[in-house]
Amino acid sequence: MQTKKTPGVYVEEITTLAPSVVPVSTAIPAFIGYTEKRPSSSIEAIRISSLMDFERLFGGPFQETFSAKAQYEASTEEYTITTMPEDPGQPTFRLYYSLRMFYANGGGTCYIVSVGEYKAENGITEPNSDVLINGLNVLDQEDEPTLLIFPDAPAVINETNFNLYQQALSKCAQLKSRFTLIDLHRGDQDFGLLDKVIQEFRSAIDINNLSYGAAYYPWLLTNLRYGYYESDVEISITGTPPSEVTEIKLSYDLNDLDNLPNVTDPVGGTLGNHEKEQYYQNRSLFHIDNILYTKIKSHIENFRVKLPPSGAVAGVYARVDNTRGVFKAPANEGLSSVIRPLVNIDDLQQESLNEHSTGKSVNVIRSFADKGVLIWGARTLDGNSNEWRYISVRRFFLFVEESIKKAIENFVFEANNESIWIRLRSLIENFLTLQWKAGALVGAKPDQAFEVLIGLGKTMTAQDILEGRLIIHVGLAVVRPAEFIILKFTHKLPEA
Repeated sequence: MQTKKTPGVYVEEITTLAPSVVPVSTAIPAFIGYTEKRPSSSIEAIRISSLMDFERLFGGPFQETFSAKAQYEASTEEYTITTMPEDPGQPTFRLYYSLRMFYANGGGTCYIVSVGEYKAENGITEPNSDVLINGLNVLDQEDEPTLLIFPDAPAVINETNFNLYQQALSKCAQLKSRFTLIDLHRGDQDFGLLDKVIQEFRSAIDINNLSYGAAYYPWLLTNLRYGYYESDVEISITGTPPSEVTEIKLSYDLNDLDNLPNVTDPVGGTLGNHEKEQYYQNRSLFHIDNILYTKIKSHIENFRVKLPPSGAVAGVYARVDNTRGVFKAPANEGLSSVIRPLVNIDDLQQESLNEHSTGKSVNVIRSFADKGVLIWGARTLDGNSNEWRYISVRRFFLFVEESIKKAIENFVFEANNESIWIRLRSLIENFLTLQWKAGALVGAKPDQAFEVLIGLGKTMTAQDILEGRLIIHVGLAVVRPAEFIILKFTHKLPEA
């Protein structure tokens, strides 16, 4: 209390309420991968809240290239298609599409770590594992992200190189505030090849830090279309067309002639706008044969993007956390903007994925006739652990640990005495009581759902206090998902 020396009336406010624990956000992913452009030349983690934010800062999807062949019949003066464009199979770069799936399934705030642009000076960028790891390390400076996602990782993962995922799991264990979503490499292949893929995955991922990640299979056929420019779609013409132009493009934007390359006339000058427009009309299938143009364009737009599931799964994590809570398992939840999984898995096939002697569980995404496409697994990679088997349990502990840690940082260097112990116990118990009321903890009463121990002779010795240690023990009875619901039926004999 400040010493009073001047006569008068003084007002003092006395705090009677204990400080509170503010729950941290639980489903804020960081997408690490390649983008069309970057706000700066260095690798940075940038927070966004919408797809519009992303497009403004990082651009759009990688523009795939398509080609076709057509034959000109002079007798009928018609063009016929001989070879249609082929389905790319999967996008060259996936971050943009994964982000769209994230928002389609309930996502909100997230971070983008762009490690490079699609196109470099010497051509198209090749995804690189070391560069993606550099992006992972950048996140050390950020406190908010809670999920790690690598949409372009399948391009750098092979039979033995799982270093990227191993580094991510290690980083999560070190920071104790993050969780990694893992896409199985070659997850678009048939189940007949899955045994080899799973064996490669389980052999390459070591046994450390398994509770900090979850793997998902198979990949998804989404309802997204590939990005492409019509002026990049090349059509080769055989025969002798009237204009004698044998290489044309699907179309050019003739409303923006200034952005089309200038054309040199036969004597070395530059064509004027009228002649330039005529030149590009003769090389645009849209103007030469609109029916053929429509067929090829429709064919391309019927292709659908095939994606690893992590982006959509992250959206489900966010949706479940916001509507139910982090303690609810992100499973038996529908996926939006998904046509079907690329591989159909039945109950028998899922057995070896869900439970295995290595404990490295793989969560399956399945299609059900009456329900749609659902996430049908809720296990971490530590599938044989009684403590950390379930994603919801691991993530709830991360949530509680981080929330309490941030709340009690203000007490560092305070006097280590009974008064502080009571305040800390009250702070933590109030927070956990709210979690119990929300349904996150099991017990008819709060003292059955959790315990908070602090004090000399309980959690600390006199030596601990001399050495500046204040030790708090928190025990939680977290709800676990009902993974197996068993109905038992018997014949009941009629009673007289």
